[in-house]
Amino acid sequence: MAQKVVWITGASTGIGFELGKVFAKGGYIIVATARRKSRLVSLVNEIRFAGHEAYAFVCDVRSERSIASTKKKILEKCSSIDLLINNASITTFKSFIDTKPPEFDDIIETNLRGSYLMCRSVLPLMMKKKRGHIINVLSVAAHTVFTNSMAYSASKAGMHAMFNVLRAEVRKYNIKISNVMPGATDTPMWSPASRQKYQSRMMTPREIADIVFQVASQPKKVVIEDVIIKPIKGDL
Repeated sequence: MAQKVVWITGASTGIGFELGKVFAKGGYIIVATARRKSRLVSLVNEIRFAGHEAYAFVCDVRSERSIASTKKKILEKCSSIDLLINNASITTFKSFIDTKPPEFDDIIETNLRGSYLMCRSVLPLMMKKKRGHIINVLSVAAHTVFTNSMAYSASKAGMHAMFNVLRAEVRKYNIKISNVMPGATDTPMWSPASRQKYQSRMMTPREIADIVFQVASQPKKVVIEDVIIKPIKGDL
């Protein structure tokens, strides 16, 4: 059987970086994208050194042109996109009133609109083949109230609603849609002070990546629709 190709957005740090290594070890061809090239090169070099196939491309999920250009490059190299992991995400920890309109727009544009654009890019390929899988890395903030996280929560709740609708629309094409909602995870999204203070209560990016791989590894007729993952001691 031909190796499956996974496109991972936001792969330069945190969960995305670990997803690349986990899926490479699991036999996938890795396409890692992000806005910063240097960390992507580090990831791809590590994967290739371990004997696996991987490619890195700079891609801005906010830009239709950037996504289209990247998809073209991927198909030239790999000829297929079997799994998309929407992982690219940003936030700011500010109250509703302190969140400025440009900050709100940037979060919604990256997290919600970016994942919408990514799906619109790969869906025609999957629909034509009548198979494929899209895994969305959301957050427990999609359904749990966290103060000073209004825009991020709105973007993740919007993603959850959007992808639940998409799932219903593409079942007839045998396309799987899965939403993974982690709680506090030790990634650069948090400030250095918060990571130092709460690290013992946070999950690791590798733990989340391992669970995402299990979501992707289910039998052909099985789809894990929603997964909520929390630290054993609960939300921060």
